[in-house]
Amino acid sequence: MQVRAQGKYLRVSPQKARLIIDTVRGKRVEDALNVLRFTDKRAADLILKVLNSAVANADQNPNIDVDTLVVKTAYADEGPTLKRWRPRAMGRATRIRKRTSHITIILEES
Repeated sequence: MQVRAQGKYLRVSPQKARLIIDTVRGKRVEDALNVLRFTDKRAADLILKVLNSAVANADQNPNIDVDTLVVKTAYADEGPTLKRWRPRAMGRATRIRKRTSHITIILEES
């Protein structure tokens, strides 16, 4: 049985989130939680929230044993980009792209 959680419009670029997601994919939930707690990246906190949400979703189902869950699938898709402008020399302006991501984590019993 699978359980899923999604975090949408998170203010971290998908590229940075994928670096952290790659470290927890395929691990037991307990190990993934420990990795995310001690990872010194801002994206790790956001991914930790989504993983905790997936565990809470699994806890609501009486047929699932939370202790045997494994991170089956985890990915970060690109969300909408906030567009801002930064003044530059000689009256010009440069676009700043503040990227967002949608992080999805799917857990499965092992």
